[in-house]
Amino acid sequence: MPEPIDRDLGLPLVLRADDRYTTRSEGIEARHCFSHGDHYDAANTSFGPLVAVNDERLAPGAGYEPHRHSDVEVVTWVLGGVLEHEDSTGHVGIIAPGELQHLSAGAGVTHAERNASAVEPLRFIQMVLRPSRDALGAAPQPPAYHQHGLLGARGLLLHALAVRPGVSLYVALLDTGDAAALPADDPLHVHVTRGRVSLSGVGILAAGDTVRMGATPGVHITGEAPSEVLVWRLRLTA
Repeated sequence: MPEPIDRDLGLPLVLRADDRYTTRSEGIEARHCFSHGDHYDAANTSFGPLVAVNDERLAPGAGYEPHRHSDVEVVTWVLGGVLEHEDSTGHVGIIAPGELQHLSAGAGVTHAERNASAVEPLRFIQMVLRPSRDALGAAPQPPAYHQHGLLGARGLLLHALAVRPGVSLYVALLDTGDAAALPADDPLHVHVTRGRVSLSGVGILAAGDTVRMGATPGVHITGEAPSEVLVWRLRLTA
């Protein structure tokens, strides 16, 4: 279970990598931040609009057969290997490290995902958000791909994706000693995907650790080693 640091407010809330729920099937291991599948936890179903943050590890050739999503936003960030995506809109695509995929499921879309390599393992982070009320029941849109020129951008907090006003994903690539200021006006979900960082007001976070924070001015994240961090800005009413 997540560990509360401030027991009066309940935030910040730290979930260590080893405390995630884990699901295993043939060639697949998935580690979940929120209640998922057989790991139902009524006290841990979401943080604002964010309802899933899954660390997915797929063996060569392994994957998920076609499955359906509706009324959700699915955001996928590849850490290593190559992900093949196919969906019922007719789109077939390849997602490599440094590429971000955003799928608005709308009224419903079926998609399949698999490791495109027969040799190399695949690791990716898949995040799911509830849409705004205005988008519920909207027609499905084809996946939108976003690529960022991350080379030469170390030490910065990059704005990677705006799902809607007040709900955005940022990526920080930090070398040892690099520090980046985090958005102050809205709650945040901070996820260390690689390395080791120090988060002001929280302390040391290792790879796989996550933190849920309320709106807090003056928060910085500092690399204790070369690191990568995904940060969601989550306006809870958006």
